[in-house]
Amino acid sequence: MSVSRRTLVAGSIAGAVAVGAGTLALGGDDAAIPGTLGGADFSRGHRLRMGGFPEPIETRETDIAILGGGVAGLSAAWALADAGVRDFRLLELEDRTGGNARAGRNAVSAYPLGAHYLPIPNAEAKGIIRLLEQLGIITGWQGGKPVYDPYAIVADPDERLLYLGKWREGLVPGVAIEPRDQADLSAFFAAMAAFRDRRDAQGRPAFAIPMALSARDADLLALDRISFTEWLDERGWQSPILRGHVRYACRDDYGTEPGQVSAWAGIHYFASRRGHAANADPDAVLTWPEGNGHLVGRMAARLSDHLDCGQIVHRVQRAGQGVSIASFDVRRRTSVRWQAKAAILATPHFVASHLLPDHEIAKGSFDYAPWIVANVTVDRPPAGEGAALAWDNVAWNGNSLGYVVASHQSLASVPGATVLTWYRPLSDMPPAKARRLMLDRPLGEWQAMVRDDLLRMNPDLTGAIRRIDVWRWGHAMIRPVPGFFWSGRREAAARPRPPLYFAHSDLSGLSLFEEAHYRGTIAAQAAMGQLGISHVDALV
Repeated sequence: MSVSRRTLVAGSIAGAVAVGAGTLALGGDDAAIPGTLGGADFSRGHRLRMGGFPEPIETRETDIAILGGGVAGLSAAWALADAGVRDFRLLELEDRTGGNARAGRNAVSAYPLGAHYLPIPNAEAKGIIRLLEQLGIITGWQGGKPVYDPYAIVADPDERLLYLGKWREGLVPGVAIEPRDQADLSAFFAAMAAFRDRRDAQGRPAFAIPMALSARDADLLALDRISFTEWLDERGWQSPILRGHVRYACRDDYGTEPGQVSAWAGIHYFASRRGHAANADPDAVLTWPEGNGHLVGRMAARLSDHLDCGQIVHRVQRAGQGVSIASFDVRRRTSVRWQAKAAILATPHFVASHLLPDHEIAKGSFDYAPWIVANVTVDRPPAGEGAALAWDNVAWNGNSLGYVVASHQSLASVPGATVLTWYRPLSDMPPAKARRLMLDRPLGEWQAMVRDDLLRMNPDLTGAIRRIDVWRWGHAMIRPVPGFFWSGRREAAARPRPPLYFAHSDLSGLSLFEEAHYRGTIAAQAAMGQLGISHVDALV
């Protein structure tokens, strides 16, 4: 299996907040289809950019302030709580924490709004392994390897591909391909296996997760200077089958076309996974109906006493030996000044650049991929000729990345209504143009696009679609363009400036749960070190 799409009070998996609603008449026997148009709160984000907030009317104090409640922010808070720290606050712009791992729910099922699985972690991913133990997802150890809760391991069949009119197992076409295609595929996957097995003189993997643990050999770092397409061109691998699969992979993890993806990132996708488990295949994944919303929901539940949602942080400044933070409380419509001994900015870099004075943040080329996610409620599961319905269902060379089935892990013996989570990165246009389109295009047009794509893949769903809820991510994930990883700019942006610490997956260049967790944990540990707080290193 190749790796696929990764990520009231904070952390609940209650229904997604709708910012618009409408209906779509599908025609024929289909009734009007209800739905919502939701997404990250554009109005709050744009207000941050425009400014004009009232001055604070009260002052509160805390030892450590965490700004941003995505996976990185929650991971920082988790690390603090684990160390026994009690005096910290997490401030989140949205009404719920979780970032792009958030989830929704309707009467049929919970479902993801973004990241929908976690691959079985590599042995070097000590922090994630520790977290999964604490959550009870790792239930024990056998032969030095973790044993995972079998209900969390993706059930078979896990993947299928619509190719030449039939559903087929896996995501790489294996029939009706030319000898040259087979030769290029064989050479490519052999090269990826060699990269996966490679170690440097210190024993570090060539491509690790977290990526900070990767080898630094000169030829590996040089891969960041060219695009993945250029790297393939240099090897003469022109097979349209290989190129189609590579395009799927780059859009899948990075929301970006392979000609705009660093070759280091492209190879990392294929060569970094070495899952470490006693009761699962190395390439298996962990998933739940709500996707990674299961993880962030459980994390937030433990941390609920420390979470303040609906807070637009709009200014961060040094104040003596500490930090002064101004946040606007959306519900109360007043600003609060927070005085902290240290602050962890677990926001994307483009947000952090609005919060800090220019001299406090390293500038760099941080660009983000826009995505559309739709959750489609249907009366019956999809069918189709060929391989049986799988968890992940992809059409060959489609504009979308297909859909996952929210009820796939269900033990129900009689299939019924379900929710299909459909994904499309808007990689066929410049990101800024795609974000403008997100603001301008009405719900009905998005629904029509989703409906048409689903019915092309599964005509048997005609008459079965009952609801289409559309979610927009304007800045879903960092775009790892050539030069992003090892030019020095990314590293400079991640470097702590006590009492300021930075934590977000974009500082890794990879929008992965593991990377966000690593960044949040390492920032929290650095802040605790500054304040002299004793703690166990959770990453070793």
